[in-house]
Amino acid sequence: MSDKVLIIEDEPTIARLVTYNLSLEGYETEVVGNGAEGLHNAIHEDYAIIFLDLMLPGMNGFEVLQKLRQNGVKTPVIILTARNAEEEVVQGLKLGADDYITKPFGVAELLARTSAVLRRSRNEETKETASERGDKVITLGDLQIYPDKYEVCLNGQWITLRPKEFEVLLYLAERPGIVITRDDLMNVVWGFDYIGGQRTVDVHVSSLRKKLELNQQTVQIESIRGVGYKLMISRKSASSPTMTK
Repeated sequence: MSDKVLIIEDEPTIARLVTYNLSLEGYETEVVGNGAEGLHNAIHEDYAIIFLDLMLPGMNGFEVLQKLRQNGVKTPVIILTARNAEEEVVQGLKLGADDYITKPFGVAELLARTSAVLRRSRNEETKETASERGDKVITLGDLQIYPDKYEVCLNGQWITLRPKEFEVLLYLAERPGIVITRDDLMNVVWGFDYIGGQRTVDVHVSSLRKKLELNQQTVQIESIRGVGYKLMISRKSASSPTMTK
């Protein structure tokens, strides 16, 4: 993987802060001050990670992020947002951002989040490479999950999930009917070193739930107030998951 970093940020002070400190860590940095140019570079060049400001001139960060994912660019993205802008964070995560940093931020936080996101991204790449060799399937009623391929089929329809949504579903599906706490999901899916809060879990579960429950009622993710979530399968015959090869 490339160690080149793309910084799409129009505030010179923020751009210099990120550039300087990542350069000290050995990263090659590139700064772009507007969304359209940043999108072009992100699509046509190879980067280890992208830092994306949301309030950009012309094409804003939300548009950039959405077009990146629509074009199949899987490069991890950390969004840069103003403090107390929860709605922006939620929207960014829903569009496919991997993490966020609120301005102003310290050097330690910047480096810790960068390291954590890159580590998760590289682990996912390893999983995707290995997936070509696997044929495992977990069956729960009308739900089929292919752990090694990151694929999901429900009622004969293939469902497109983001990597973290898939990992949340897989963890719940391996424990149907059992309440899984937000902390457990956070630690298993995002890792013990993830700095973000439980809101990240809630956003991903909400998005996953909508995709699963569209036009069907046999598979549902129930919220347990103040605790977490559990996966429920309405058919009695699907109470226990089966794994085949």
